[in-house]
Amino acid sequence: MYQEKIKLDWVTIGLWLAIMLFGWVNIYAAGYNADHSVLFDFSVQHGKQFIWIAVALILAVIIASTEPRVFSNTAYPIYGIVMGLLVLTLFLAVTVNGGKSWIDFGFFRFQPSEFAKFATALAIAKYLSTIGIDMRDMRTKIVAAILIAVPAALILLQHDTGSALVFVGFIFPLYREGLSGNFLIIGVAAIALFVLALLVNKYVLLAILFGAGLFYLFLWLNKRSMRDYWRVAAVFACCAMFIFSVDFVFNNVLEPHQRGRIDVLLGKTEDLQGSGYNVNQSKIAIGSGGIIGKGFLKGTLTKADFVPEQETDFIFCTVGEEWGFFGSAILVTLYVVLLIRLINMAERQRSPFARIYGYSVASILFIHLFVNVGMVLGLVPVIGIPLPFFSYGGSSLLAFTILLFIFIRQDAAKNQLL
Repeated sequence: MYQEKIKLDWVTIGLWLAIMLFGWVNIYAAGYNADHSVLFDFSVQHGKQFIWIAVALILAVIIASTEPRVFSNTAYPIYGIVMGLLVLTLFLAVTVNGGKSWIDFGFFRFQPSEFAKFATALAIAKYLSTIGIDMRDMRTKIVAAILIAVPAALILLQHDTGSALVFVGFIFPLYREGLSGNFLIIGVAAIALFVLALLVNKYVLLAILFGAGLFYLFLWLNKRSMRDYWRVAAVFACCAMFIFSVDFVFNNVLEPHQRGRIDVLLGKTEDLQGSGYNVNQSKIAIGSGGIIGKGFLKGTLTKADFVPEQETDFIFCTVGEEWGFFGSAILVTLYVVLLIRLINMAERQRSPFARIYGYSVASILFIHLFVNVGMVLGLVPVIGIPLPFFSYGGSSLLAFTILLFIFIRQDAAKNQLL
């Protein structure tokens, strides 16, 4: 009987360990207190994070030792259980920073939305790898959209917009599996129109779009048919409805603090003591680090607590202040190498399930990296999502570790069809 020889990708594991341990060092620095300077003081955040790192290592070993077919065979039950937890959260959650996404067990808090990411990745991979499923089929698109939209909607109901937006990243594995590039174009265009509708007079914007439509039609007039005219008219009508709905969404769907952050990002308001405070302090801290940083435990802005959430969502500013551009570049490079590694691993899979899951892992990590670093630098609105494996938090660390190591285990069995 054939016995599989487990051959794990130690380069990927090494990158995971490096990012996780560097994160622990910066959590220690961000919350440093002379009265709690012992590394293994479990009453403070860096001590608690060490416990979560130990648990993550145990989880990694367990997952790496598990038969890989277990994950594909249990994909739907795992998805169903996590969706049930998300529903339960709506009734049992405690409010933390305006969101109701945490279940408090007294001795620790649990955030189901973090685990929804790997559960959705498993479900998407299982569905799209089913024999006879074709991404070009409308039914497949609808089912895939539902699998992604259900957790995103439940998380939105918890007022956790940042975690919900991460699910947009699933468009990349869908695209890899045959989804038309038009959906990517429509998504980018919708974002651009939303921003422009907030900055430009709506009638001026419509006039520009109308002119672009006429230019498209008349540039090669003799090659156009009546169908092209109707298509342009339909696109213009959809754009017009979307543009005039922006104000309603902005004022009635988004929370006041989210509106404030978008206004600050777009330069409509400054508000350095309100919505723009976090980002302004973060940029000051990062800028003060210069090329090589102020040195470990020498970050003055970090030590004085000028940057809120500096152990969690804004931990990158601690890196910038104490380790400078050099340290920040090393951290970003570690993430980029990890992402490239994951994509290469995904492409070498014989199993469609493993390939799709691998692309999902890379997409989720990319969205987190892009948004977290972007918001700290003031390039995207502050929506509050952690830096993977790096920010303080047990739920996020364990969920990301499960997400990654399921794929590492799939890759170790890449010669098998799962």
